[in-house]
Amino acid sequence: MHTDPAHLITDADALQALYGSPGEASLKKEVDHVHPHYRAFIEAAPFALLATAGPDGLDASPRGDPAGFVVVEDEKTLLLPDRRGNNRVDSLLNVIADPRVALLFLVPGVGETLRVNGTARISVDPALLARFEMDGKLPRSVLIVDVHKVYFQCSRALLRSRLWDPDTQIPRTALPSVGRMLSDLTSGTFDGVAYDRDLPARVASSLY
Repeated sequence: MHTDPAHLITDADALQALYGSPGEASLKKEVDHVHPHYRAFIEAAPFALLATAGPDGLDASPRGDPAGFVVVEDEKTLLLPDRRGNNRVDSLLNVIADPRVALLFLVPGVGETLRVNGTARISVDPALLARFEMDGKLPRSVLIVDVHKVYFQCSRALLRSRLWDPDTQIPRTALPSVGRMLSDLTSGTFDGVAYDRDLPARVASSLY
């Protein structure tokens, strides 16, 4: 998209002039550890987004399990199990190259979200994996996140999106199926019909 360079913000001073100074609460909410109030958010969250960066670019990946699946080991350490997925391991490859990570925790029905920035290490310690057994299955690895910054995000984005409003939900059939997308992306060489047919049973049998 072409845009007039005169309309682009290209330096920090211009950006601050446009937006003004942050409010007092926006600064005071940030701490360098998991405060007990922030711990309550993490332990209530069944879903989080994990952001990473690496030599091939950025990645944002969903993570989910029963609430409390991310363990607050102590006020400076989080433990995040890595469950079965598509084996692309984009996030983990990024962590090996660049340990910086960011997490965004969501709690169903709650407008505020919680953000954690830090660095991560990938552990396959058998004793650690055993702590996260689900349905008799161990995670492949566990991310040990060293916490640098923690703060809550206000509810405006979730209120504007009406994310938790049942009236905004749409049927899955309103969007292309996974098989249809794969078939069209491969010009019909991928059997999308068979993929869609087998997907529910495959997902149900491979959650852990």
